[in-house]
Amino acid sequence: MADKPPRRPRAETPKGFRDYFGAEVTERKSMLDRIAAVYHRYGFDPLETSAVETVEALGKFLPDVDRPNEGVFAWQDEDADWLALRYDLTAPLARVAAQYRNDLPSPYRRFAMGPVWRNEKPGPGRFRQFYQCDADTVGSASVAADAEICAMLADALEEVGIPRGDYVVKVNNRKVLNGVMEVAGLSGDDKDAKRGIVLRAIDKIDRLGPEGVRALLGAGRKDDSGDFTKGAGLNSEQAEVVMGFTTAKRDTGAETVARLRELVGASVIGAEGVSELEAIAALLEAQGYGPDRIVLDPGVVRGLGYYTGPVYEAELTFEILDEKGRKRQFGSVAGGGRYDGLVKRFTGQDVPATGVSIGVDRLLAALRAKGRSTGETAGPVVVTVMDRDRMADYMGMVGELRQAGIRAEVYLGNPKNFGNQLKYADKRASPVAVIQGGNEAAAGTVILKDLILGAKIAESATLEEWKDRPAQVEVPRSELVAAVKRMLGR
Repeated sequence: MADKPPRRPRAETPKGFRDYFGAEVTERKSMLDRIAAVYHRYGFDPLETSAVETVEALGKFLPDVDRPNEGVFAWQDEDADWLALRYDLTAPLARVAAQYRNDLPSPYRRFAMGPVWRNEKPGPGRFRQFYQCDADTVGSASVAADAEICAMLADALEEVGIPRGDYVVKVNNRKVLNGVMEVAGLSGDDKDAKRGIVLRAIDKIDRLGPEGVRALLGAGRKDDSGDFTKGAGLNSEQAEVVMGFTTAKRDTGAETVARLRELVGASVIGAEGVSELEAIAALLEAQGYGPDRIVLDPGVVRGLGYYTGPVYEAELTFEILDEKGRKRQFGSVAGGGRYDGLVKRFTGQDVPATGVSIGVDRLLAALRAKGRSTGETAGPVVVTVMDRDRMADYMGMVGELRQAGIRAEVYLGNPKNFGNQLKYADKRASPVAVIQGGNEAAAGTVILKDLILGAKIAESATLEEWKDRPAQVEVPRSELVAAVKRMLGR
């Protein structure tokens, strides 16, 4: 019996990953280049770290008996070290700041852009590999560093095409929450069960609303499916203090600060947090960043367990339609804050740090939703091949076009069927096709076919705006570049 031929590998992307083609890659690069230009203008330096870190350096994840905890893609190296694909861009920064602390300036200001990997269950719009875009200042305890990151974030959003009025950067402070917790009789460690329930409840204010959060602060909450979540068991006075924090935003920054001062009472850490918020607002105002761009908002609670001081979030305020056709606000595209203590894991000494991470895919989706896609999607000018023996002539044409800065290529498929060449140009979204058969070569001319105009005419032969423009022109060979430029300019 003959051996079965080996099974062919399946041509499919691994689960939770995806491929990015021409326009998508160009679009992302264009957006990141604009953001990088803003970061560069603020004096931040680019940093590229390896995609692979030791699991020990990643910190959150420690080796299991067989493999590290879920969350990272990890493997054991030949020398028994556990290695993993980076989970974010912050842990590698902490390692770099510790490893090169004698060589780097202090403070060290860096930005980083690149893919990160999460070994998590994929879902709709949730991938195991995605892009992050971070900027951080390591080594400055001054709130001026936090204010600067907020200003830079606002500038970056405007630079990529989100106009003022369509976004707001919201600023809060972890210390204020600590003060409020102290007043509510909940001071101590975040590992405390009751305190943990309160933190998680506050974090759900957007999703559950005030009543849902109030229920979680008290006895507990039953959701629509009937599932019951045990609450923190606070009495009504304690719950009022916590709820007061989540709704403390007022019409002006000064009024918000005054309300927060009331809430933190005699708490020293709380008062410190309120003063930091006041200082950030004053520093931003001095640079012309008013409440139309950056606001103090105690409702920003995402990730408060991780941060040690100011926290900030960029929210897009325009409406989009969700998958069910309902109107909703686009929501958050970036977040960050102060995380003093991250570098300490390596050095044993406190090193203050603050930074922001932009959700690259979410920001790209927002730009598409606004019709402000940043990528250059026009295809190349295609030089067709009418006579394969004259390939050198066609290569000469394409060379001239490229020298003039025009994106161009020669058709390299089988030139027998000319129709296929035009179909190819169409698939490449080519604006112009260059044609030179034997007759044109003898006459010293070339034919230029305006493919965009041709498509418009095909859509509607009665289009008045197009009728005076010929879809095809014959020009002297010596005028090829100038004539293509004219056509592209239209």
